[in-house]
Amino acid sequence: MQPYRVKTIAEFLQLRGLPKTQHPLISVIDIGSLTEIPRGPKLIVTDFYMIALKKGFAGNIKVRYGQKEYDFDEGILSFTGPGQLLGFEMEGPVEGHPSGWMLLLHPDFLWNTPLAKKIRQYEFFDYAVNEALFLSEKEEITIRQIITNIDQEYHANIDQLSHDIIISHMESLFNYSERFYRRQFLTRRISHHQLLDKLEDILQRYLDEETGLPTVTHVAEALHVSPDYLSSMLKTLTGLNTQQHIHQKLIEKAKEQLSTTTLSVSEIAYQLGFEHPQSFSKLFKTKTNLSPVAFRKSFQ
Repeated sequence: MQPYRVKTIAEFLQLRGLPKTQHPLISVIDIGSLTEIPRGPKLIVTDFYMIALKKGFAGNIKVRYGQKEYDFDEGILSFTGPGQLLGFEMEGPVEGHPSGWMLLLHPDFLWNTPLAKKIRQYEFFDYAVNEALFLSEKEEITIRQIITNIDQEYHANIDQLSHDIIISHMESLFNYSERFYRRQFLTRRISHHQLLDKLEDILQRYLDEETGLPTVTHVAEALHVSPDYLSSMLKTLTGLNTQQHIHQKLIEKAKEQLSTTTLSVSEIAYQLGFEHPQSFSKLFKTKTNLSPVAFRKSFQ
């Protein structure tokens, strides 16, 4: 099924049967006020940012965020940027006690502000592969207050400072979200350690098959997470990013080969996936303060 591309916020609202916005470049939608599940295509790609908190839905309702489905029984904050895919399977009347909001933000609203560039640096806009943000009750209250401030500001009489005030609220929203994501990395250790175990298995399999080591992108794809998310999670748990983990595993294998085999340094380098032995020797010395030859001699 080909996704439907939505270019403007007004088009999205019309497509979903939602109330019109008072501003063409920004809109806040109160999910708790909806009496029917928004209609429209099941797969969409937007040309704008969408930040949403949805909870309390019941019934046969599925929302696919990247490669994962969520039932919204608890507060889930999701972030999608221009060009990212969202899937909806939402038909019929609303059941349960839904609440939350959607903030739609067109990139043009950020034009000529520092946030226009900085927004691309927030890693949670890369998490569409797998990971949403689960909020505690206290965190949800903090985020909801910021959204209320944005909603009130663009519905008020627009003056010269309105735009700057909304941008300031947006920066607060993203900064708090970044803080809460870092908290999530620490509190969801069980699933993250399982991910770490899978990472070790992947790297070991590459080494055992003597095919060198995979790239960061290949590792992330195998684990069904984005490269940025994987590196952030590993950095929080271990102090090393994904590339450093790959190098660490490679050095461990190189040490084993140097100490237990008679393979030349060049043969070991090629076996580990290096095109040039000099690159392997340089990396080995950087990580161990010894050249491969010096390391081997220490075992003789």
